[in-house]
Amino acid sequence: MRVLGVNALFHDPSAALVVDGRVCAAAEEERFSRRKHGKRPVPFAAWELPERAMRWCLDAGGLAPADLDAVAYSFDPALARPSDEMGLPDPWDWLRLRYAERAPQFLATALPGLDPAVVRFVPHEVAHAASAALASPFGTCSVMSLDGRGERSSYLAGRYVDGRLTVLGGQDLPHSLGLVYESLTEHLGFLRSSDEYKVMALASYGTPRFLPELREVLRTTPDGGFVAVAPDWSRWVPAVEPGTLREPHGVQGPRVGPADPADLAASVQARLEEVLVELATALHERTGDDALTLAGGTALNCVANSRLWRESPFEHVWVQPAAGDSGTALGAALQVTAEAGVPIEPLVSAALGPSWSDEELADVLRTARVPFTTPPDLPGEVAGVLADDGVVAWFDGRSELGPRALGQRSLLAHPGRAANTERLNLVKGREPFRPVAPMVLEEDAGEIFSGGPIPSPYMLFVHDVAPAWRARIPATVHVDGTARIQTVGADQPRLHATIRAFKNRTGLPVVVNTSLNTAGRPMVDSPRDALELFGSAPVDLLVLGPHLVRRAGFFEPRPPDGGAA
Repeated sequence: MRVLGVNALFHDPSAALVVDGRVCAAAEEERFSRRKHGKRPVPFAAWELPERAMRWCLDAGGLAPADLDAVAYSFDPALARPSDEMGLPDPWDWLRLRYAERAPQFLATALPGLDPAVVRFVPHEVAHAASAALASPFGTCSVMSLDGRGERSSYLAGRYVDGRLTVLGGQDLPHSLGLVYESLTEHLGFLRSSDEYKVMALASYGTPRFLPELREVLRTTPDGGFVAVAPDWSRWVPAVEPGTLREPHGVQGPRVGPADPADLAASVQARLEEVLVELATALHERTGDDALTLAGGTALNCVANSRLWRESPFEHVWVQPAAGDSGTALGAALQVTAEAGVPIEPLVSAALGPSWSDEELADVLRTARVPFTTPPDLPGEVAGVLADDGVVAWFDGRSELGPRALGQRSLLAHPGRAANTERLNLVKGREPFRPVAPMVLEEDAGEIFSGGPIPSPYMLFVHDVAPAWRARIPATVHVDGTARIQTVGADQPRLHATIRAFKNRTGLPVVVNTSLNTAGRPMVDSPRDALELFGSAPVDLLVLGPHLVRRAGFFEPRPPDGGAA
């Protein structure tokens, strides 16, 4: 069975191809269009489809539109209600629904040869839930989907058994933990539906002194739902001018009393975590399962995920790597496949996007007249640059699905130099308070990190850094003594060998990892994207598969045929 999943209506448009229960390809439109998040989540953009991502998925699977058995669209307009009935201040929401209703025709226009009759609407929260539970390694599991909004709800609690979903609870709009967090993001001067991770980072600098009051504002209910409507944040902290919050108040100067954005962020973050633990506990009382799977934009909150892992009754907590809306393309395709009775193969990697062969990468470099080498010991050479405190742009294999750089499109640096946190934030144009993350050899992770699941391959949990290691890898340690780790195993042989070679030189089985992009731009996807970043950012070495480009030779004139040095 051949199913193309499509996410298009809100933000992070994406496509995924599932063939006979196996995920063959998945990609976000932003990687092709080079427009962060693909588009803004406004009704006037709801008609835009992830056309490049859809076509690439079909090409990757060797399929034409007419070959598809189904197209799974991750929103069901039949379930929606008028926005005013749901308590949402969106007078143009009706336009979004009209576009959704006509999605089959839009899709048939974008993919000539597609029969509109094969388009299936999958409820948004179900698509989120399926992206977690069906992609997970658990045949039976509980599932929670929490995001800003779907058709008429913001939460689904349920259970999957052998590919079949039983819905056990939910929460109707306007109550939404995701929308509350989005509202706070906007109040603190960040971009709503985009910069929520900045609020999570900011929270570590504050004290949750408004938590008692927020427990009255955000609370669970006896029916397994919750009360969550954004309050007037200015009762605690005045609104921040957009783009002006570069340093959390109280970090580089005296605290400013009650008007401290970091304290408000810390308070909301803490209350979110408490509510999630309460919801998970209530769900476990009904299912008794060992495993909880999570999706929805709220599941990208790795601090909350770790608290769920530590404090909920579930033994296992598994989060899908593209937990936000981009993952609903995957979930919709998996749900339609499972409903047809086709067994689903668990997801084993987030590396589901485009890739280039070694020779194709070499051809790109020759065409660009860029000098490069193809060393027999690439891990050793890269480890040497890192040990000498160089910054490395790493491009290898298929690009990642989701917002985390996982060793396919990454910037790497030495973790033992505390200044490298600020250095990388300057390279990328990010706020100085934002942390960078550690990649760690899977076999060494347990010695250094605790308080979260290991292995942790998708960078969706935070871990406590052992006190003895905090001074050894200071660039990767956040202000609260935690780190958002990615464990690297033998399934990433070139990266694993590089970190091992770095360990042999320095004694540190860890390197700094952050996404290969600059502020406001999507992650690098193609070799051309990588060369453009390398040419404009202070990076010392570019890895393109087995090939190396050094800063020292990048601007040297080359003969017309280019070639390797």
